Amino acid sequence: MNADTLTPERLDELGPEDRLYRIRHSAAHVMAQAVLELFPDAQLAIGPPIDDGFYYDFLLPRPLTPDDLAEIESRMRRIIAERHPYRRSWMNRDEALAYYRERNQPFKTEIITDLPEEGLQNGRVSFYTQDTFTDLCKGPHVEHTGQIGAFKLMSVAGAYWRGDEKRPMLQRIYGTAWETEEQLAAHLHRLEEAARRDHRKLGRELELFTISENVGPGLILWLPKGARIRSVMESYMRDLLDEYGYQPVYTPHLGRSNLWQTSGHLGFYRENMYPAMELEEQEYFVKPMNCPFHIEVYSNAKRSYRELPMRLAEFGSVYRYERSGVLHGLLRVRGFTQDDAHIFCTPEQIDEEIRTLVDLANRVLKDFGFDQFEFFVSTKPEKAVGSPEKWEIAEAALKAALESRGLPFRVDEGGGAFYGPKIDFIVKDAIGRSWQLSTIQFDFNEPQRFGLTYVGPDGQEHEPFMVHRALYGSFERFFAVLVEHFAGAFPVWLAPVQVAVIPIADRHHAYAAEVERRLRAVGLRVVVDASSERMQHKIRQAQLQKIPYMLVVGDKEAADGAVAVRRRTGENLGAMPLAEFIAEAQDAIASKRT
Repeated sequence: MNADTLTPERLDELGPEDRLYRIRHSAAHVMAQAVLELFPDAQLAIGPPIDDGFYYDFLLPRPLTPDDLAEIESRMRRIIAERHPYRRSWMNRDEALAYYRERNQPFKTEIITDLPEEGLQNGRVSFYTQDTFTDLCKGPHVEHTGQIGAFKLMSVAGAYWRGDEKRPMLQRIYGTAWETEEQLAAHLHRLEEAARRDHRKLGRELELFTISENVGPGLILWLPKGARIRSVMESYMRDLLDEYGYQPVYTPHLGRSNLWQTSGHLGFYRENMYPAMELEEQEYFVKPMNCPFHIEVYSNAKRSYRELPMRLAEFGSVYRYERSGVLHGLLRVRGFTQDDAHIFCTPEQIDEEIRTLVDLANRVLKDFGFDQFEFFVSTKPEKAVGSPEKWEIAEAALKAALESRGLPFRVDEGGGAFYGPKIDFIVKDAIGRSWQLSTIQFDFNEPQRFGLTYVGPDGQEHEPFMVHRALYGSFERFFAVLVEHFAGAFPVWLAPVQVAVIPIADRHHAYAAEVERRLRAVGLRVVVDASSERMQHKIRQAQLQKIPYMLVVGDKEAADGAVAVRRRTGENLGAMPLAEFIAEAQDAIASKRT
């Protein structure tokens, strides 16, 4: 083994991201050393840094227990305290294979065997050593273990070797590592807050949605309260689409195989599609995307440039096969509904259309309570369809639209799909997590495959530009993000129940019913708690259900035509005339405030 005398850069001379990367990478190696001390026959797989932490995969003689994690942590603290330096060394491929074969490390030998020549440096592979532990690794690391800082082991999960369910199941230990104890504490607090906001937990508690084993994993049943919010989302979007000149369409849930052959989905996307069903000697597939159907709508008649831009919109349900291991509440499902639209336009119309789409996406996201955004423009990859001129026009339009609105953006060079560039809108939620929601995506592939044309002012046929766009992305994913962003306490305009009327005693039920009638008459969503429970219990139940307003009614309120108003936050607004409360609630709805 040839030692490398190169001295690592000083940690304090690096940027925050580089420092955290090295700290987490180094912590993974220390964890592997600690596991080997506890289980000398452990077989090592991989141990990379990841967002907020690190992990390492092991094949171990028995399942790990919480006591094991505590022992591993204790050993890690000892190794870190001893300030062992990280030293780099090199072996040629044959030496490295012999090294790991002698130590019965088949996963490492497989990695080395599979390394392409271009993955080697002068025919050699790189190792890093700290204390008694040496690992196959290209680095980089901190200077010594004492620089690792604050860390905590978080959990153990199963992970198939190389993600292949036919290969061995390994135990993956997750950890988190930060520069300071304060940063670690802040991160752990964020995790606690994220657990409190988990849309799966709140979905059960607030009765918003469910997933039934009888129906199947990844297939969502919207319960009445969740369906009410979705209905509000649909109404909001329909009004907006009318305002912006979209034409509604409805399309089937399945189509013949020749449609998917023409679109290219059977060639490029079949592994994500459900198996074919045979009807009258024809194969049909449930749709994974809506775009071929919208193209067929466009192709229903010969189009003139005078009809463009044509904006077709649909709340289209699609079905994609996802492995059960990746399904996650509403965020990763097998059936979902997109607020899908496709815009067909001329080259001269592109700039204005993209600017309008950027404005529209920003408006939607802000209306739903998001105020922190990032924008990414993904450009032409190495392999792409469509002429260079079209890519230039499209990329320039995407960048110019953001620049014209004073919106800073990052460029993901070469990160676009093979069929066109795009803008991704990334929002930050109430606890600082990033979510990709709205997308504006050009498509140079399908217009070509379907032979789309329009007749230009020159009397000749031309291929239109086609733009996919989804503002919610999907109702399911957008709804999940909303649940977590608001922790289930939706703003008044979205809340499934906006008002709970709470009669103090049975004799107040008649007045409570009258209050309910008047509130419903002005469009408020209201329930009356006519149970025999005490008033304070009823108030507490309404707060647990995160209902924005509670109206308590008793003798005085009935006599005065008033209501005693409380907010779910516990704020007591006191008694006010019912008409005054209605005005307050309507103002909260119109302004979309909480």
